[in-house]
Amino acid sequence: MNLNQLYYFRTVAKLEHFRKAASELNISQPSLSNSMANLESELGLCLFEKQGRNVTLTKYGRIFLKDVERILNELENAKKKMQQLASGDTGHVDIAYISPLAHHYIPNTVRNFLDLEDNKNVTFTFNQGFTNELIKGLKSDKYDLIFSSYVEEEPDITFVPIIEQELFVIVPLNHPLGKLNNIDLVDIKSYPLVGYDRDSGLGKFISNLLRSINIKPKIICEAADEYAITALVSAGFGISIIAEAPALKHAKIKKLKITNPKYSRKIYLAYKKNRIFPPAVHNFISYIKKKSIIEGMKLYSES
Repeated sequence: MNLNQLYYFRTVAKLEHFRKAASELNISQPSLSNSMANLESELGLCLFEKQGRNVTLTKYGRIFLKDVERILNELENAKKKMQQLASGDTGHVDIAYISPLAHHYIPNTVRNFLDLEDNKNVTFTFNQGFTNELIKGLKSDKYDLIFSSYVEEEPDITFVPIIEQELFVIVPLNHPLGKLNNIDLVDIKSYPLVGYDRDSGLGKFISNLLRSINIKPKIICEAADEYAITALVSAGFGISIIAEAPALKHAKIKKLKITNPKYSRKIYLAYKKNRIFPPAVHNFISYIKKKSIIEGMKLYSES
């Protein structure tokens, strides 16, 4: 049994006439008759019975037609879905990103992309996680592209720097360091620290940054994102080194600019090398690259 036989069978069942069905299918009548005879032989059942010059379905033919209709409808729906995914203006994009981008950058970037006339019918799936989780999802094709920290020794992944992210020290309002506006990181050495989750890209980055100036921080607790960290700092659990984020705007903390050491914390757009993307994904990648150039790689917080 092959797919053509199912289409042939459905057409004969609809027209109840082999010559008319052969004409609609653009094949010869003997070829059609032979194909249906082979199908009946394979099934071991008679699907048609003659009524003059016409044919009608037998009881078994009617039962078989229900399944054939379902199979062909599902196949045609799958074909339409694939055509939509291959379309630049009606495709779908699966993205994932780290938490600093969740509250402003990702929703605003995607919204601006969709507001362009050619992209208004594109759909997105959004996911959030730590960099190591995102890399695994990217490599398994769970995501089309991700926004993450850079990861060494991933030769099959392209990393494009798109955002340069500023870090700050935050302290409770009544903290001894609260009288400062700028700070050298060595000055936090004696204070307990609220850190990012140690498995996150930012957690690893800050750990390496402190190690570079010979500071072994006293980690009092860890949290997954800026909202949780800010809440812990404002409640007096400790101070923190934190990425610029909307969570800082109205929090009851003091934000101190880091003047030393010099650092460069970048966020990357990442996708698999040598992968042929459908137009919607390709267009979004191009949009992100262009956006990062125009905005000078600066990560904006909500104003």
